[in-house]
Amino acid sequence: MKKICWVLLTLLCTSIYSELIAQTRYTLSGTITEARSNETLIGVSIVVPELRTGVTTNEYGFYSLSLPEGSYEVVISYLGFQEIRQQLDFSSNQRLNFQLEEKAEQLQEVVVTDDAERLDIRKPQMSVNTLKVETIKNIPVVLGEADVIKSIILLPGVTNAGEASSGFNVRGGAVDQNLILLDEATIFNSSHLFGFFSVFNPDAIKDVKLFKGGIPARYGGRVSSVLEIFQKEGNSKEFKMNGGIGAVASRLLAEGPIVKDKAAFLIGGRASYAHLFLPLFDIDNRAYFYDLNTKLNYKINSRNSLFLSGYFGRDLFSINDLFVNTYGNAVLNFRWNHLFSDKLFSNLSLIYSDYYYGLELDFVGFEWDSGIQNFNIKYDLKNYINDKFQINYGMHNIYYVFNPGKIIPNRPDSGILPEQLTKKYANENALYVDFSHEVSPKLSLSYGLRVSQFNRLGQDEFFVYENGNPVEFDPFSLVYREGTPTDTISAGRGETLEKFLNLEPRVSLSYALNDNNSFKASFIRMAQYLHLLSNTSSPTPLDVWTPSGPYVKPQLLNQYALGYFRNIASGDYSFETELFFKEVDNRIDYIDGANLIANEAIEQVILNGEARAYGWEVLLRKNNGPLTGWLAYTLSKSEQRTPGRPPFEDNGRSNQETGINFGEWYNTPFDKTHDIALYGNYELNKRWSFNANFIFQTGQPTNYPVGQFEFEGLVVPYYGLRNQERLPDYHRLDIGVSLKPTPKKNSGFRGEWVFSIYNVYNRMNAASINFRQNQDTGRNEAIRTSIFGIVPAVTYNFSF
Repeated sequence: MKKICWVLLTLLCTSIYSELIAQTRYTLSGTITEARSNETLIGVSIVVPELRTGVTTNEYGFYSLSLPEGSYEVVISYLGFQEIRQQLDFSSNQRLNFQLEEKAEQLQEVVVTDDAERLDIRKPQMSVNTLKVETIKNIPVVLGEADVIKSIILLPGVTNAGEASSGFNVRGGAVDQNLILLDEATIFNSSHLFGFFSVFNPDAIKDVKLFKGGIPARYGGRVSSVLEIFQKEGNSKEFKMNGGIGAVASRLLAEGPIVKDKAAFLIGGRASYAHLFLPLFDIDNRAYFYDLNTKLNYKINSRNSLFLSGYFGRDLFSINDLFVNTYGNAVLNFRWNHLFSDKLFSNLSLIYSDYYYGLELDFVGFEWDSGIQNFNIKYDLKNYINDKFQINYGMHNIYYVFNPGKIIPNRPDSGILPEQLTKKYANENALYVDFSHEVSPKLSLSYGLRVSQFNRLGQDEFFVYENGNPVEFDPFSLVYREGTPTDTISAGRGETLEKFLNLEPRVSLSYALNDNNSFKASFIRMAQYLHLLSNTSSPTPLDVWTPSGPYVKPQLLNQYALGYFRNIASGDYSFETELFFKEVDNRIDYIDGANLIANEAIEQVILNGEARAYGWEVLLRKNNGPLTGWLAYTLSKSEQRTPGRPPFEDNGRSNQETGINFGEWYNTPFDKTHDIALYGNYELNKRWSFNANFIFQTGQPTNYPVGQFEFEGLVVPYYGLRNQERLPDYHRLDIGVSLKPTPKKNSGFRGEWVFSIYNVYNRMNAASINFRQNQDTGRNEAIRTSIFGIVPAVTYNFSF
């Protein structure tokens, strides 16, 4: 670790020295927007071909380019927009804002990185995928609802636990190891209706980016991936509306100017309504969701802009009003963009994020509330030193409140006493610095350091255990049991129960063989201080987050990646392949029979282990032409190990522990040996387009009974070691057709019909396999549970 930090410091000193002796340079800076709406554009390329250099716009549409004195042609390009070429004289600093016009004959091309530009070959950024909103809307999904999470499953290294499963897994990591950001605010549960849909309304989204590795130092807090999603800012030129009517849900979004070219609003809503038809079939159950996206922006002047964005979503599931389940996210972000100079850009964000889970059991007579809240202040700055050297730096501070559960009687005769499980509190803060450095025309580096600190704050009741072990081990029965507290302490929130400090270096490099070929490598170290308590392969809304502390250590990741990247036929095709290896210390595991629900002392069922994953990813893309798409393949392994704790003498006898699975490596629930995804989109003409995707995944690990015994007339199965078996392999084919009727002349209304068939050949993929005894034959039998067979759907999209 110290060697890596010294290397980063040496690189920084070298870069600063190079800047001091550099020749006179002048800066071109500004913001790039879409001409039709004034929406800022992310990832626009600003290139100077003569000098073979350039930059891209940041997350807020800003760019800054410093060049030696002289006259150069500057090229501004972005997929689907008309290219701008302009001769500029660099004899003084200039501020130029550009507006890009959409191509008149635009085809909805598919691209998975920022752009199919040769410039990407020289960027040190790797293990990153970007999906355009048009691509997400084209991908066929179940029930015809465009879905961000279902779309990223088609990328290499990304899987999930199957149909109707919550979340996603990246490079063999768990769901809780993904940091999901919506306008910089943390989303703790990304699913509607227990995984059938995601919480992200595609109409309100501007940009989707997934970091699987090579993660910049400005991100932290998770050890598997970062999914960053930005909402649109709103049209400040004219009022617009668009939406869609589907089989189970509809959506509507409105945007327009408050003050033309200066301030704008955006508001979008989405809701499902399939439950409204259930009474027709004499069904009293309900299951629906709704969400709301909002955003306001105000451009004070050329150097200051304000933004206020929010999201609110709720799910409700009930059975005859006896069982009512409500859960959802609420986030709010106030942001201030400020330009100190042509080279220094800043962003200040004040963020509130809340995840709520509620349960009402009327037949028992109580309500249950739980959740997690955080309050986040972050200040990020980007300094464009010159065209070869940029610095990102900033600070983050997050205050957490964890509510593991509160029981409330809901009627006078319930017989249930109100109880609040002990709330937990924590504070996480970090400082970071990131450098982007073009060392030579062939070698580019990105390196940085994040210093994170986590304070587990005091709480009303905190249990103390003998020898500091909340989990006991019986060497005779070889069974772990919950420990017995020896004392209880009460510490105020001003006190600290445990403090953690971690250095998290990041290094990425790119070596370009020529304009079309490059090798890239990266190393990242990250710390995760939050843990999702879940003993299922697909988390449920009932799962609870808990902070690190005296008995639960933070997860620590080291990940290494090496890749080869190639542009083929002037960027019409591209090929990417990466090898990765990651290891995680302090990955939590559970003792057999662990009870995670409403557990006041969760440390009594948790053991600290380790995890590792390694694999090979391949991505072949066709970027241009009527037929576009990609083929993704991943060969990987994901394992976990929880050895026994070191032995100690207990009353004269050794207390040697066996660990989980006798301390040997075993498959994690997200281990998928083979993962193949094929996606294609064919534009026949302006009216008709066709798309399809095929998915194949190795069946996920599971447990089957290895035997049975009879007890008082009951046949009881027993199980062997964890995750030794697998479900059958998963595969399916989806197809879709899009029809755009010819619009009437002088009409601003546009319509589109989308027809799709999910699981064309009606593959009954196993969500689970259960075993039971046949009442007639007395023989054991396996029962396969499937979620979906073939599902046709139709959606009508419109805009005006």
